[in-house]
Amino acid sequence: MRPREIAVVGAAETTRLGVIPDMSQIELHADAALNALADAGLKPGDIDGIATAVETPQQIAHYLGITPTWVDGTSVGGCSFMLHVRHAAAAIAAGYCTTVLITHAESGRSGIGRPPRQVAPDSLAGQFEQPYGPMGPPSLFPIPVLRYMKTYGTTHEQLAMVAVVQREWAALNPRATFREPITVDDVLNSRMIAYPFRLLQCCLVTDGGGALILTSADRARDLPQKPVYVLGTGESVETPMVSQMESFTSSRAFRVAGPTAFREAGISHADVDHLMIYDAFAHLPLYGLGDLGFMPHADTGPFIAARQTAIGGKLPLNTNGGGLSYMHSGMYGMYALQESVRQMRGTAPAQVKGAKISVAHGVGGMFAASGTVVFTNEA
Repeated sequence: MRPREIAVVGAAETTRLGVIPDMSQIELHADAALNALADAGLKPGDIDGIATAVETPQQIAHYLGITPTWVDGTSVGGCSFMLHVRHAAAAIAAGYCTTVLITHAESGRSGIGRPPRQVAPDSLAGQFEQPYGPMGPPSLFPIPVLRYMKTYGTTHEQLAMVAVVQREWAALNPRATFREPITVDDVLNSRMIAYPFRLLQCCLVTDGGGALILTSADRARDLPQKPVYVLGTGESVETPMVSQMESFTSSRAFRVAGPTAFREAGISHADVDHLMIYDAFAHLPLYGLGDLGFMPHADTGPFIAARQTAIGGKLPLNTNGGGLSYMHSGMYGMYALQESVRQMRGTAPAQVKGAKISVAHGVGGMFAASGTVVFTNEA
C-alpha cells in the first residue's frame, strides 16, 4: 500500500453512547454501520469488504444484507480496529475488494446480546495467572505499572494528571459521559480499585459502537465527505499474559506497531499534530508516549503534568476525553480512530486548529497486542 492510496470516506458512532438498555449488541453494530453508510453517501450494496471483532463478520454481513468478497474477523482486543484499517487498506490496494465496512459495538454496560466474558480455564492465562486471583484489567495492569513508576520515578500525582487533562478535553465534547472538571486531589481521593489505580484512573463501562468505511483515494473523490487518507499503519502482538511481558516498563507490541506506522508514513514525531493513545487506564498514555518514541519514558509523567497534552499544549492527546471520560464499551480502539478522523475532517468538538496529521494508537488486552494508524487530510 502506498501512502494516501486509501481513504476513510465514512465514519460514525452509534446514535447514542452511554447506557443503552433497549438495543442488543448486534443492533448497535447495525446502528453504527448505517450511520457510517449515510455519512459516506453509500448503501449496504456498495460494500464488498467487511471487518469486525467480538461479533463475527458472518453475523454482521447477514444482518446488514452484505455479500463481501473479503472478510476480516481479526480479534486481538481493543486495538483490533486499527488492525482492520491496516488489513482493509492492503486488501483494497491488492484489488480484493473496493469498499470496506469496519464495525464495532458492545453492550458493555447493559449486557444485551453480549457473549459471556470469561477467561477460559484451559488458556494460558486461565492456568497460570487466574489461579493467583487477578480479576480482569483493574488488577492485571497494576503489575507492570508499579515497576514503571519505580523505574522512571513517575509519581501518583503525574498519573492522576492523565485523568485530569482528559476530563478537560471531555468538557468540550457534548457526547462525553463525564464532563465535570476534576482535580488531582479528586483523583487521588477517589475509591481505591487496585493499587495504584483509583476509580478516576479506570475506564468507563458503557454501551455503544462505531463504524468506518474505507475505499480507494480515486473513488473517494466522488463521495460527499472530505477524504481522510491512510498514511501509515503498523501492528504486532506480544503475550496473552501480562506476567510474561518482555519488560514491565515497555510494550514490545507498541515498539513494533508504532515505529512501523511512522516509517510507512514517512513522518517524524515533530510532524504529528494530534495523537490518540488508547487509555483504558491512566498509565497507557505514558507507555504510548515512550514506546512510540515521542520522548524517553522518564519524561512522560512530567510531560503530561506540565500540561503539554492539554488544551493549548504542545501535543494534543485524547481530545475526545478518552476511555476515562468519553466512553469505553470494552474495546476502545474504534473511538480513538473516530476522533482522529473527526480531527482530520475539522469537525471535532475540541478541534485542534490546523491539524494535518493524526496518529491513533491502540492496545489489545494487557499489552497483548497493538495497532497504529497514521492519518492525514492532505492529498
